Amino acid sequence: MAAQLIEAVYEHGSFRPVEPVNIDLAEGQRVRLAVEHDAPDAILSLATRVYKGLNPEQIDSIEQHSHRRESFSGARSSA
Repeated sequence: MAAQLIEAVYEHGSFRPVEPVNIDLAEGQRVRLAVEHDAPDAILSLATRVYKGLNPEQIDSIEQHSHRRESFSGARSSA
């Protein structure tokens, strides 16, 4: 059995690959998924540490940059 790691997002009851999948599969072919994910508590714990040790000016600067998505990914901001 061949195996390949594919990152996906769970949406509306289905798994959607994050990037195009380059595997020779027939439409409707069954596959086996092994799902790994972070528990919500683990994600929340990481999120609470994002700004640890930063002063209010540094936090404000990060927040301003995060609202301008093109700074990170080249995508246009919807705002």
